[in-house]
Amino acid sequence: MSGYVIEIPQEQENSSIWSRQLRVAAYCRVSASYEEQQQSLENQIEYFTQYIKRNPFWRFVAVYTDNASGLHTKNRPGYQKMLKDCRKGKIDLILVKSLSRFGRDAKETMTTIRRLKQMGIGVYVEMGGINTLTTPDSIIDLYAAFDQAESQNKSDNIKFGLRQRMKSGKAMLYHSQFLGYTKGPDGVLRVVPEEAEIVRKIFDLYVQGNGVRKIKRYLEEHGVKTVTGKREWSTSTIDRMLSNEKYIGQVLMQKSYTPDFLTGKQVKNDGQLDMYLVEDAHEAIIDRETFNQVQEMKGHIKHTVQMEQML
Repeated sequence: MSGYVIEIPQEQENSSIWSRQLRVAAYCRVSASYEEQQQSLENQIEYFTQYIKRNPFWRFVAVYTDNASGLHTKNRPGYQKMLKDCRKGKIDLILVKSLSRFGRDAKETMTTIRRLKQMGIGVYVEMGGINTLTTPDSIIDLYAAFDQAESQNKSDNIKFGLRQRMKSGKAMLYHSQFLGYTKGPDGVLRVVPEEAEIVRKIFDLYVQGNGVRKIKRYLEEHGVKTVTGKREWSTSTIDRMLSNEKYIGQVLMQKSYTPDFLTGKQVKNDGQLDMYLVEDAHEAIIDRETFNQVQEMKGHIKHTVQMEQML
């Protein structure tokens, strides 16, 4: 089995974490659901479990895990459970591969480590051999800053690769549930006939003069379910469908972007970055004449609303 090796530094002090009666846990995180990442997570869990249990001075608590981005701690239930158990006084020491596993934001990571330190809870960081209870905060700050810079660099490299794919005309579709289509094994959208009829009905109703609220009422009264199987429709979902160029076989890439990798928040691309349009990327559901007519109608309504607001 492949695993991670923690180098135990030679310490002369009797207070060494390796020879004290401690309740020890570990935290592991991967940021993708790929099979190889899942295997990595399983290996880490097994390694840390056995590593803790082999030490006769330690009592195994748990290995807390998350399959999530390091951006937002609120989206990491394993991390939150670990901190909750820390507050309950169940843990003395946490083992972690690197500070970046705690999160991408160096400031947030250091805040958490200092709070744990105030509770007498240490974090042992494999990469660097850092024990947060004995290592000066200034040194830990540097490691956290380096980890954040490395995460930023990885993010920039990924973005660069994605934009190169866009420039080459390779459409990137992230939809796992997209009404009217399913993704084929080659990554190209394939029409789902029964769902395509719903899409055509929504466009027809709009052309006939029905607003999104009336369309929502029609769909719900006729028992038409959403792509996720819900009975209730969202007017914002219907509105986005009516402007989605994919229904005419096009793919417009980079309609939004993430300016700050720490927040992970996407914003609308209003010309800050290039956009890339791929024609005939897949089979169309709506003809272009109908689609353009709908866009003109939506534009007219938007202009009318803006004029009314100015009066």
